[in-house]
Amino acid sequence: MSDELIQRVLKVIATSKRIPLQTVTIESDFQQLGIDSMDAVEILFALENEFDISIPDDEVRGVRNVRQMCEGVEKLVAAKADGVKAGQ
Repeated sequence: MSDELIQRVLKVIATSKRIPLQTVTIESDFQQLGIDSMDAVEILFALENEFDISIPDDEVRGVRNVRQMCEGVEKLVAAKADGVKAGQ
């Protein structure tokens, strides 16, 4: 997983929650950050806009921490890139 992707996800989370960026790390758990289900929805929309991806609802239900969120975004970004290549 690239540092750039991780930093972009961390920034989206910090901005959405209005918390200092340095308080959000790849090891952060949503509960520690005070992220509830409404916050998670806001973060998902922000991530979709940031990365120009669509995040399926069923993939989100099991996400409980920042690392899982980064891994999910990475997978969707890679699938989108593969789709673009396949469509060329």
